[in-house]
Amino acid sequence: MRKITIDLNAVANNLAVMRKLVNTEGKVLVLGVVKADAYGHGMIQVARKLEAEGIDYLGVADVEEALSLRAAGIKTRILAWLHDPTDDFEKAVAKDIDLAVSSADQLMRVVKAAKAQVSIGRIHIKVDTGLSRNGVTMTELPDLLDQVLAEVESGSVTSVGIFSHLSSTGPKEDLAQIEVFEQALELAKAKGLSFELRHLTASDGTLTYPQARYDMVRIGVALYGLSPFSDNRANEFGLTPAMTCEATVVQTKRVPAGSGVSYGYLYSTPVETTLALVPIGYAEGLPRSASGEAEVSINDRKYKIHSRIAMDQFVVDVGNASVSPGAKVVIFGPNGPTADDLADAAGTINYEIVTRMGGRFKREYLGSIEE
Repeated sequence: MRKITIDLNAVANNLAVMRKLVNTEGKVLVLGVVKADAYGHGMIQVARKLEAEGIDYLGVADVEEALSLRAAGIKTRILAWLHDPTDDFEKAVAKDIDLAVSSADQLMRVVKAAKAQVSIGRIHIKVDTGLSRNGVTMTELPDLLDQVLAEVESGSVTSVGIFSHLSSTGPKEDLAQIEVFEQALELAKAKGLSFELRHLTASDGTLTYPQARYDMVRIGVALYGLSPFSDNRANEFGLTPAMTCEATVVQTKRVPAGSGVSYGYLYSTPVETTLALVPIGYAEGLPRSASGEAEVSINDRKYKIHSRIAMDQFVVDVGNASVSPGAKVVIFGPNGPTADDLADAAGTINYEIVTRMGGRFKREYLGSIEE
């Protein structure tokens, strides 16, 4: 009675769209971001599909995600960039995982791990160009570059890449960050340190700033057919949403005018009507904040979620329409509302909607690649 369908062929199509966009001139590699269970789409299944499509790199937040990909047989290059002080870098080096380095401490942990594995650590220097999250500051960068150069010359590590992340605040702020990144590149060059890969932009920056695509772009939300911008929709870029969320009506009942509906009587029926009960709630990731605002589609007709969204269910007033138990309810997907619509109703962004959907949903994959 609850189903999420992931169309991996749509993911492959979206990769092709973004590849075509960034390779109008020269050769720009594409890193597919599959962190957070591939934005809720299934990390292993998506990674296998991307690998079959010849993706250049895969990106994850942490080492555990990277090791899970290797355990599933994924051979594509993987970059992990968010590290806990106790993360097992030895396993990461042993499994040929690229590691972001944001501090001297992280660098020396990679060096120690590489020596323990009698191997060479593959690092990407993460520079904080203005997002003020992960990354080495421009003040500390010169010393870190000196240390990296020394370890490269000793054979402990190889400097694969240097990268940063835009804040997506606006053109003025983004362009200022691009300039800081250029300064970081010049500083590294002056110190004699070279990189195979310079990368800065995620989906939004890749679409907006062609001059900042460098050697590789990191594509996340666009892979899943969603726009990274709140004022644009995916189809404007030729992208196809990969996730569909559906349920079935489990009960209908005829009630008189003035009937209060669910917790707090957010809604009372204005006339005699039919109510339809749908077994999806915030335990499945449907935002409670969308109560009274979001719409769903039943029998190809849109209805507002009139009741308060509860843990397990919500109620829809379908009037006099012919709706029976077993009728399909599209929470978002083709021929229904979109993830963007639900995000707008909940006062959030499409990233959060797809990433949080789970709970008791059963999953089905189209276009799967077998192990």
